[in-house]
Amino acid sequence: MASARTLAPGQQCRILVCEVDSGVLTVVHKSALVLFEAPNWTANDQLVVNGDGLLWTLPADGSAAPRLIPLEGVPELNNDHVLAPGGEDIFLSGNDGHLYRASLAGGAGQKITAAENWMHFLHGVSPDGATLAYVGLEPGRWDTGTLWTIRADGGPSTALTSGPGADDGPEYHPAGDWIYFNTERYGHAQIARIRPDGTGMEQLTHDGRVNWFPHFAPDGSRAVYLSYPPGTEGHPADRLVELRLVEGDDWPAARTIVELPGGQGTINVNSWSPDGTRFAYVDYPLAG
Repeated sequence: MASARTLAPGQQCRILVCEVDSGVLTVVHKSALVLFEAPNWTANDQLVVNGDGLLWTLPADGSAAPRLIPLEGVPELNNDHVLAPGGEDIFLSGNDGHLYRASLAGGAGQKITAAENWMHFLHGVSPDGATLAYVGLEPGRWDTGTLWTIRADGGPSTALTSGPGADDGPEYHPAGDWIYFNTERYGHAQIARIRPDGTGMEQLTHDGRVNWFPHFAPDGSRAVYLSYPPGTEGHPADRLVELRLVEGDDWPAARTIVELPGGQGTINVNSWSPDGTRFAYVDYPLAG
């Protein structure tokens, strides 16, 4: 059953690039037809996005329109996809609840997960590419997310978290020593981190806003995350949200660098440029 998001009447989808130090924002593509989501940024300056349940690529400078990546043997895709180290492959989350690996050049995808009574949503790949970090959910239970890891070639999964309070968005720090994520274990969603062996959980943000999806620049020197207004439940679409920047590991000093209409789909996955000076995101303005 198709479940890809679509644009509302009069709504646009815009893919933008933020130059962090100058604050300059550049629209690299806009569409009133396809709702694109969740950019990745490749080593050769291509953006990879999903739209209509499919995977697309376009130049990061906007010099060409999105081009469909022809994949075979994968279901409709959601917006949780992460590049494999080396830049040739990508790990994907299917709307069937399973994880896949495919080439950015297209072709047949390879199914990684096997558990049929469990939904897998990918967010993190270890720096050596050997391990994936994902959110595990009971089917239909969106409030039960916990963090797990699995070998990139499949096999059994290992639980990192358990108990009340949904977790989401696990992403490895570039050094590989922490997994950063958002969690409701402290009330509403806040940014936290945990060791890859499941120890040392630590809360990093302590404010009234609802904070999601921490993403580190490739050298680990800065991070950006999505911040919703207080009282927001989950990570919905079409809200007035902020993108906040963290320099070093100084989370209390996070500052807002972009305010935009968006949320779901804006920055679900890591979208930093290879040199760490820019990141890509998506907004969804309504006409007028």
